[in-house]
Amino acid sequence: MGHKVRPTSLRLGITRNWSSRWYANKRDFGALLVQDQRIRNFIKHEHFSAGIPEIEIERSGNQVTIHLHAARPGVVIGKRGAKVEQLREDLQHIIGKEADVRLNIVEVQNPDLNAQLLAENVSDQLRRRMPFRRVLKQMVRVTMESGAKGVKLMLSGRLGGAEIARTEQTSEGSIPLSTIRADVDYGFAEAKTTYGIIGVKAWVYRGEVMNQKKKGSGRHGVDAQARQA
Repeated sequence: MGHKVRPTSLRLGITRNWSSRWYANKRDFGALLVQDQRIRNFIKHEHFSAGIPEIEIERSGNQVTIHLHAARPGVVIGKRGAKVEQLREDLQHIIGKEADVRLNIVEVQNPDLNAQLLAENVSDQLRRRMPFRRVLKQMVRVTMESGAKGVKLMLSGRLGGAEIARTEQTSEGSIPLSTIRADVDYGFAEAKTTYGIIGVKAWVYRGEVMNQKKKGSGRHGVDAQARQA
């Protein structure tokens, strides 16, 4: 199963959280879901240069909180917060006056280890007609040098202007897709070229998410302490 679904989907509720967190009745669910997608599309389109890999949306009552993760938060905030205030007004227009919009800008600590930013970087270079094999090798090397335990990149489409579409991939290190405790990030992007659309998939293994429970807790730990006493 780990090789058939997205790594983030397999780990939801365990080591990953949902990107949209709210509850709605059956009548309103579809409209709110479409609204979430409109919000994400608008932010990505208006602030693509900021490097935004993830947008989390929370709804509580008449309040909508948007957590915007950005590799370059200064591009979103602007001088004296002018851009972020304009963004808030634009989002308020999309959502409507019935809800109050709040923005939370979160800086991505290590952009080189983010799979979505990696996929978007590769697609941007393919749009500028860079040789795809050179792009793959270069981005894998940069990601591994940044501290990744493993990385895999996959391209699908008319690579290099070939008549027949094909799939090429390169990887380094390990990508334990079936290990739930493994922190495997996934990203997808599309490069629109003169020969057609090239799909870019990226997997980045950043290590294991260790159990935060203290050792010796629980019944067995208490029994051991009692025997020592």
